[in-house]
Amino acid sequence: MTKAFLGIDVGTTAIKLGIIAENQLLYQTAINLKTYVEGPIKYQQSAELEQAFVQGIKEIPTELRQQVGIISFSTAMHSVMPVVDGVKGKIFIWSDEQASQVIEEFKHTDLAKHFYQRTGTPIHPMSPFAKILYFGQQKSYPKNVHWWGIKELLMEYFTGKARVDYSIASATGLFNLETQKWDSEILAYLEVAPKQLAELTDTTAAFPIHSAAAANLGLPAEAKVITGASDGCLTAYASFYRTGNTSSLTIGTSTAVRNITEQAHFDEEKQNFCYYLDRKHYVIGAPSNNGGCVLAWAAQAIGEPATFYQQLPKTLAASPLGAKGLRFFPYLNGERAPFWSSNKKAEFKHLTIEHTKADMIRGVLEGMLMNVRILTGMVGARGALSVSGGFFQTSALTQMTADLLGLSCMYAEENEPLFGLYYLIQQPERIVEAGKTFVPDESCAKEYQMLAKEYFKE
Repeated sequence: MTKAFLGIDVGTTAIKLGIIAENQLLYQTAINLKTYVEGPIKYQQSAELEQAFVQGIKEIPTELRQQVGIISFSTAMHSVMPVVDGVKGKIFIWSDEQASQVIEEFKHTDLAKHFYQRTGTPIHPMSPFAKILYFGQQKSYPKNVHWWGIKELLMEYFTGKARVDYSIASATGLFNLETQKWDSEILAYLEVAPKQLAELTDTTAAFPIHSAAAANLGLPAEAKVITGASDGCLTAYASFYRTGNTSSLTIGTSTAVRNITEQAHFDEEKQNFCYYLDRKHYVIGAPSNNGGCVLAWAAQAIGEPATFYQQLPKTLAASPLGAKGLRFFPYLNGERAPFWSSNKKAEFKHLTIEHTKADMIRGVLEGMLMNVRILTGMVGARGALSVSGGFFQTSALTQMTADLLGLSCMYAEENEPLFGLYYLIQQPERIVEAGKTFVPDESCAKEYQMLAKEYFKE
């Protein structure tokens, strides 16, 4: 049998491990990760993360582990792990908000747009740039601190040296997309030396596995370790590889619209993200904090939680398109694109005594998707969208998305980052397949197009 591929996907809620050989998923498992929340501070413990992936690999049947020839990683973006004198501790994740006030002030300087144009990373508290700026102002760490993240932790364990790929680096706000090096001007502004950051590598760069890691995990000593990329870029690439659509929409707890392109693209005002994937591809896109979490809020606050999702088709049928003029601004968690502000607030507009619970639920959904419509415009999505995420497990919601966005929605099979990682590295024969496609209803799409023009007007 051909040597198998072991993919390790470290998200913010779980680590997923999968073994793939000859386009077949042979094994998959997941281990939950704990996130600690202390007010605006959100972090994970590096020791717990390491323990989780070690445990996950050791649980793979010995016979399968011995077939592994390539190991690679997908990781969440925007993590910062300060390392002092070799001691690893907290990993501050993307949702950490300690830098909110500092970055809100920085946004209004001339440097903000300048730095965005150099990196493709939006100016937001999520970014390592913002976190390091904040920690520097607070003098939280000594001068000899190293600024690593989840990818660097994995690469040090598996290869003996901290390394980070261009894809993850391009989401830090510290990486110059044009030169593909740490940006000297930005590092000087932060008073960070290049030696405080990890070695940069391409996403498909290969290294021998560290002998200690191979022995401890029961993996072949001749296995190769490939740096890999970020989870968001790999999700987009997996959908693209399987459907042929360059544009994709993922609605899980949060939302992201992404577009695979061959050239970097920036919007100074709205600040789409622009991240490196490989030498031929960038992923441009726009994220929202307000995806499925808005629907979950509605289930608790407005609906009947026990039956909310099962009853959604009936609920939507009980309210006309446009929810009788009701509008919902869906910013329950502030908002990233296109506002990049944690100060945005949610609200109902034009609520009257005539509105029913069904109208309010429809209004919540329409408001959330109207916001997504802004994002699809930002990234230039057109034609058909590959869609993924729990939101699209309900056909009525997928059809509503197609109608409101005016775009066909094609469910993408095998859209997980693990598959994107496998396709990126192994480049198997491309078989374009997709699940059911939802085509916009022409009359509904026209109504929503008119509604969209005025929807978010105050």
